[in-house]
Amino acid sequence: MAESTIKLTIKFGGRSIPLSVSPDATIKDLKSLLQPITNVLPRGQKLIFKGKVLVETSTLKQSLVGDGAKIMLMASQGLHQGEGPVLKEASTSTTVDQRKPALVVDKNRSDRWKATGVIALAQANLKEIPEEVWDCGSAARVLDIRENFIREVPARISSFVSIHKLFLQGNALSDESIQWEGIASLKRLMLLSISHNNLTFLPSEVGSLTSLRQLDVANNKLTSLPNEIGLLTQLEIFKANNNRITSLPESIGDCSFLMEVDLSANMLSELPETVTKLRKLKTLELNNTGLTTLPSVLFKMCLQLSTLGLHNTEITVESLRQLEGWGEFDERRRTKHQKQIDFRVVGSGQFDEGADKSW
Repeated sequence: MAESTIKLTIKFGGRSIPLSVSPDATIKDLKSLLQPITNVLPRGQKLIFKGKVLVETSTLKQSLVGDGAKIMLMASQGLHQGEGPVLKEASTSTTVDQRKPALVVDKNRSDRWKATGVIALAQANLKEIPEEVWDCGSAARVLDIRENFIREVPARISSFVSIHKLFLQGNALSDESIQWEGIASLKRLMLLSISHNNLTFLPSEVGSLTSLRQLDVANNKLTSLPNEIGLLTQLEIFKANNNRITSLPESIGDCSFLMEVDLSANMLSELPETVTKLRKLKTLELNNTGLTTLPSVLFKMCLQLSTLGLHNTEITVESLRQLEGWGEFDERRRTKHQKQIDFRVVGSGQFDEGADKSW
């Protein structure tokens, strides 16, 4: 009677990964199995057994890989999803020195906040939001507490009824750190930045922020997005790169004002067809993801799209050229590139195809 499964040990990055697979599985199947565990895209994986590189089309049995075998995985540089080939803690961009004393708020500073509505406390070595901040109340228009050591955003933030911009990035905030019912009540909020933190999910309350124009949740540990994201119908810029997002809700198509979307370095394997409803979309960054295909009518429906990033994915330049509307898209992006050259925009010297060539 044939073995139903065999046990393997994959050696990778100082780790030993145990697996149970069928001996009739191909090496390509094994690579697909390893992708979500290691974050290394299949084409970036080189599997070595007894000094020989295993061939994708062969089965484990044909490759003489039996029960108890040890296989070494070598990853090509860059061909991975997320921040790196091995899952690691999200890092913040905080560069301030915790040993320095926190900024002391004096009356002049407090009075200036109330007069201008701008509360600027970035890189102030703060462990909590100063009491004087809350005294601003409805006068507050901007709260910038980025790159501190703040561990809590309390519900009393709801007192900032006139706030337009909220910068919370780089504080190592966790899911428990933010009282979302307070933020959800900020009906005039137009910009929310909570990147470079340790969030694993966005709650449904984010859908209450219907005035949002910009939302930045990059460099966290998000694995999904709430369906309520579709309620953000005024959203123009959405950055969620460097997370662990595996799929997008179909409701993303209801964000009809979206112009710029960055989902690079996530665990995405496909996009919902509703992405083609984003008729104002100009920039779509999807580098370092597990994507193998795009919605077939993306170029045909998104007639303003001129920047598309697909480097380090399974989608090649050759496959893009087969999609309907490719010619018009190609003309738009080349026109944009020429304008950048004409206006001497930094980094516009060499034309970027947006995807890798056949591999």
